Amino acid sequence: MTPAPLGPPVIGTGRAIDLPVPRVRARRPEPPSPPPAGPLPEVLEDRHGRTVRDLRLSLTDRCNLRCTYCMPAEGMDWLPSPSLLSAEEIIRLARLAVTRLGVERIRLTGGEPLMRRDLEEVVAGLAALRTRSGARPDIGMTTNGLGLDRRADALRRAGLERVNISIDSLDRGDYAALTRRDRLPDVLAGIAGAQDAGLSPIKVNAVALPGAVGQRAPRLLRECLRRGWQLRFIEHMPLGPAGSWRREEVVVVEEILGALRAAGFELEEAGRPDRRPAALWRVRAGEDHPGGTVGIIASVSAPFCADCDRTRITADGRLMTCLFSCAETDLRGPMRAGASDEDLMRLWARAAWLKPRAHGSDAAPSAGPVFSRPQRTMSAIGG
Repeated sequence: MTPAPLGPPVIGTGRAIDLPVPRVRARRPEPPSPPPAGPLPEVLEDRHGRTVRDLRLSLTDRCNLRCTYCMPAEGMDWLPSPSLLSAEEIIRLARLAVTRLGVERIRLTGGEPLMRRDLEEVVAGLAALRTRSGARPDIGMTTNGLGLDRRADALRRAGLERVNISIDSLDRGDYAALTRRDRLPDVLAGIAGAQDAGLSPIKVNAVALPGAVGQRAPRLLRECLRRGWQLRFIEHMPLGPAGSWRREEVVVVEEILGALRAAGFELEEAGRPDRRPAALWRVRAGEDHPGGTVGIIASVSAPFCADCDRTRITADGRLMTCLFSCAETDLRGPMRAGASDEDLMRLWARAAWLKPRAHGSDAAPSAGPVFSRPQRTMSAIGG
């Protein structure tokens, strides 16, 4: 694919900075840019040889937890409802991605996607899509699990295939301190409902935080193995409220593995299957667990940017080609102004072509890890 010789159709600028990252509120929408000319794209490619296969769709910036590493305890400014993409708009963009632009996997995120009342409608619309090969796109959802027990059956019937549940600890007091809400029993009920509905496999996402990894990580892994859940530890990324991230406090992959091995787990490296973010280790069965796998997403210490195949759309219709992108491309404005499918595809392709090399920056790899300052915090981007 040859880039069209046009100026960038992006909104916002940014710069690489040392962190911690300051809190940035969502900005007011700007007038839509005219679509660039040029041939219609067949896939979403970038300047660094990567092709998009995975679409992350944020359905809302709202959440019913207040995790310490993600949100401040209070004072969040939510997006007004009219600015959120409707179910019809979400499905339209997903249709272009799947049927025209080569996307094969869709992950629904938030905020908390279960806070959308029309979630089942969205899932059903996505499940009706077909890729160029005639297959249905792989549809998953990242959720905190609150209320999932009441909706899991309907979501499974609509076409949802699997869920990732965010749980940083299975100790009730520890969970309440991390999330600022005493809701662990409700989360466990949600997981039970998901399992009963046939949403499989159940994956558990846990942010590795300093201070208690030596106790928290082994206990969490042991319980996940016993319950048949697939655990994924995630290095803490600089996307939360101001002051919540310090580079020197990031618990990196070696520390996580060291804590697990010190607790008696026998681990064997298994690599990164299918270019997914998590590197896997096989866990040999022990006296108190059946064995299985554990994954670590080392976004800070060992980023996978070189083969990243993701693109993201925020709940208010802004395209972000990187989780740390300083630039956003407005799709909602042109769509509501009457843009054709072809117009939207050209905008999307141009933004994809300009995707930064790594972590929102085009700095050379020899310069070491550099994070750019995104315009939003994680809850407003979509995980």
